[in-house]
Amino acid sequence: MSLFLILQSKNMGHFILLLFLVIPLNIRAAERIYVGSFSSGNLDGWEEKIFKGKTHYQLEDDNQTKVLHAKSNGGASGMVQEITVDLKKTPILNWSWRVSNHLKDLDERSKSGDDYPARIYIVVSGGFAFWKTRSLNYVWASKMPVGSHWPNAYAKDNVIMIALQSGKQGVGQWHHQQRNIRADFKRYFGKDIDSIDAVAIMTDTDNSGQKAVAWYGDIFFTAEPDSLQLSNQ
Repeated sequence: MSLFLILQSKNMGHFILLLFLVIPLNIRAAERIYVGSFSSGNLDGWEEKIFKGKTHYQLEDDNQTKVLHAKSNGGASGMVQEITVDLKKTPILNWSWRVSNHLKDLDERSKSGDDYPARIYIVVSGGFAFWKTRSLNYVWASKMPVGSHWPNAYAKDNVIMIALQSGKQGVGQWHHQQRNIRADFKRYFGKDIDSIDAVAIMTDTDNSGQKAVAWYGDIFFTAEPDSLQLSNQ
């Protein structure tokens, strides 16, 4: 299930309004702009969006560090943080994730295979012209090879999927990710953007009916590639 479907729901107006009410963060480029400070033990600013069934999200300790735990059993709900980030100052997105299993026998390019044990959405709103909304999805794929990309089965070219991990390789281990969001939007959409409007997390298995468990570490933006530190590496 694609987060893009939010924009086709009855809550579309409320979602877009919240995006416009967000005040851009003014912070020195040398500092981190936190989207998810899970290690601090809170979920401030995160809102759950339920599509079909429900993924269970909760903070838990992992080797003395708090992380966000996600567990899906045939459900699909996501956690959304509506936040404006100035990509001219802080274009680099940093995060960590770990999964306990990969999903089997899926064709991620089809609607029936649009499930992922872990994914991060970056959303640039089209405002009331919702058809102009664009999103990058960084995912742990089932079969698609690492480094590949493809249009989302539900939202087509409005949402581009990018495989950062795939299959069973690396399952059970923490993986630290860094992406230049401004450069990726230029690469995959051919657009120069100055800011983003929301970040979302989703562990979902509603199409395949499988089970998935994932953990997410802190999510933050920096001006330059950051040296990620997690005590539970």
